[in-house]
Amino acid sequence: MARSDQRAKGETYLRGLLLDGRRKSMQPMAERLGVDHQGLQQFVTTSTWDTDAVRARLARTAVEAIGPVAWAVDDSGFPKDGTNSPGVARQYSGTLGKVANCQIGVSVHAVTDTASCPLHWRLFLPESWDTAKAGPAAIKAANATRRRTLKNGPRATAAAGGPTGAEVEVDVRAVTEAARTRRDRSGIPEDEGHRPKWILVVEMLDKLAGHGLRPPVLVADAGYGDNSRFRAALDNRDIAYSVQLQGEALAHAGEAVPAAQDWPGTGRCGRPPADTPVYPDEPVSLARHVAAAGREAALTLTWREGSKGALSSQFVFLRVRPAGHRVPRDGEDGVLPERWLIAQWPDGEPEPVTYWLSSLPAGTGAVDLVRYAKIRWRIEHDYRELKTGLGLDHFEGRSWQGWHRHVTLVTAAHLFLTLLRGDPKAAAPA
Repeated sequence: MARSDQRAKGETYLRGLLLDGRRKSMQPMAERLGVDHQGLQQFVTTSTWDTDAVRARLARTAVEAIGPVAWAVDDSGFPKDGTNSPGVARQYSGTLGKVANCQIGVSVHAVTDTASCPLHWRLFLPESWDTAKAGPAAIKAANATRRRTLKNGPRATAAAGGPTGAEVEVDVRAVTEAARTRRDRSGIPEDEGHRPKWILVVEMLDKLAGHGLRPPVLVADAGYGDNSRFRAALDNRDIAYSVQLQGEALAHAGEAVPAAQDWPGTGRCGRPPADTPVYPDEPVSLARHVAAAGREAALTLTWREGSKGALSSQFVFLRVRPAGHRVPRDGEDGVLPERWLIAQWPDGEPEPVTYWLSSLPAGTGAVDLVRYAKIRWRIEHDYRELKTGLGLDHFEGRSWQGWHRHVTLVTAAHLFLTLLRGDPKAAAPA
């Protein structure tokens, strides 16, 4: 930070995050520190320091210090009571395991088996916070509610004089104006609107690449791995990945090859089929590929030491070619890219419990494949410390800039603790 007063306020805020205390919102921190909470609020919400520059410096320091094995992406819910915090809405949160009134923060973390640290954050904006999409989203939500009401109690709805068959009327102009008012109140930039979470991740990866930082391997859960467009975006950037996905995803066997289409002389509209070769057989689910290989194909592997001993399980490894109309082909020959399919199939389970797809090279060893697939566990440790110890989800401000600055300062506090734990010369209590 360029100014001495900003550096002083930043150090004060970090002390507040690191000190004991149940709440790490500004007023309780200020009371514990013996300072004016208005000064902390001004520093976070309206001061002129460059959040992106601070975050880039933190990311470079984290990568240099811990030497990550991989980067992990995830999102986390921030429960809220009101409706004015930026991005708040009734939406599904994996952290809460249900639909709730919350914000969703999307993050990228550098991880190893022994250390990790966030590198970047973005606040997810639901459609209700996008002036171009709030109206259509409100109509969709109202009609969904009407259909549920009719399905669950058509007679009660009719008796109460509720809607029966007609579409629900929504004042789109009022909904749009309400979204614009909330955006203006929160200071959300004009170019920030609703984008899927996977796009936010890709934008963060591009931002970090602009600072000279690239992941050795990217790992993610099925919320991202199931999306073929997300995987294609990683392929386009030459980023290797190991992502979880559902067993219903479709793929061809690794040895399958496309063939030119036969044209008997007639066809729809009298036109010959496209020149691109196609695979003669229909793709099948990943679960069927593993079931065909059978349990006898499983290997017992240990991937790391846990708190209660070595972590071991049984895994099946196959080479497959993910299929689907959104999966890009390698070239004009119509060949689909070949990938690793990893399935965890523990003894005693009738079928695999988890599936991963990996773009790591064909010669990658089985232990390494499992290690990358499993290394996401580390960010669960991150989130516990960030929330319970450092107040990640305690921010009560209602500004877009304030939220991003708060999570950036929490990242600085977390990185400080990570560096302290890794320093053999650091003083420790007896």
